Amino acid sequence: MQKTSSDVTHSVILPGLAVFGTVLTWAASFPAIGYALREIEPLPLASVRFAMAAILAGLLLAWRRPRMLSLRDNGVVLICGVLGIALYNVLLNSGQTTVSAGAASFIVNTQPLFMAVFAVFFLKETFSRWSWLGAALSFAGVAIIGSGQPGGFSFGAGSSLIIAAAACAAAYSVLQRPLFTRAAPMDITAFVLITGALALLPWLASGLNQAMNARPDTLFAVTFLAIAPALIGQTCWTYALKSFGAARAGQFLYLIPPASVLLAWFLLGEAPQWCTLAGGVLALSGVLIVNTWGRAKA
Repeated sequence: MQKTSSDVTHSVILPGLAVFGTVLTWAASFPAIGYALREIEPLPLASVRFAMAAILAGLLLAWRRPRMLSLRDNGVVLICGVLGIALYNVLLNSGQTTVSAGAASFIVNTQPLFMAVFAVFFLKETFSRWSWLGAALSFAGVAIIGSGQPGGFSFGAGSSLIIAAAACAAAYSVLQRPLFTRAAPMDITAFVLITGALALLPWLASGLNQAMNARPDTLFAVTFLAIAPALIGQTCWTYALKSFGAARAGQFLYLIPPASVLLAWFLLGEAPQWCTLAGGVLALSGVLIVNTWGRAKA
């Protein structure tokens, strides 16, 4: 039976566009943070960004009117908002004051590795030989990336803060996963965004003051950060997951760091260093090994 143009659009074009939208918006968030940090401090930037995102999330919830979560699930949402939104972005923004956007994207994308490590320590899962090899390669790659950044991995240096951000993102992903079986992912994301914004409220006044005195292009970067990664990127990602499945769709996420490097080079003039590229290849190779051969039964 011959496929119609509508069938081709839904089976090929729209999923492809969804993947493109996911990679582009998530990759562009790192250069956008770097650009906004030129005029707005890390914590105020996080507060303004998620105050804007929380307004959109509130409008979404008002339109969808989801059912109330249980007390226990609300507690998980609170932890997710503090850990995965507030703390993650404070650490990432602070780290990017000294670490290039491209290097930051490679380090943050070791998140799946931390998820696997958490599963070993907290869920008593076992690491196969492939998993240990992948973890070693990935951490070696991150060490190479960090060696080319100011302060290396000394305590409080930018690279160490971004490693901590990746760990926060991993914990957030693990914690929120069970919630998706009891509520729509879009609703959970909205609840978490609002909770994270509330945790960042102490820095909102300072953020608004700095934003009012910033250039229009900086305000555009902040607006992009508030809308694109969470709203557009997450919507595209959900569609990609439905179209390709989690395993296949997850492979496209390895395109984010290289795309971020290119965007940072174009938008910020951050030419990639050899250690960022070499370490990035090692880091992503390690994550790939852990998520493929490492998951196979020994």
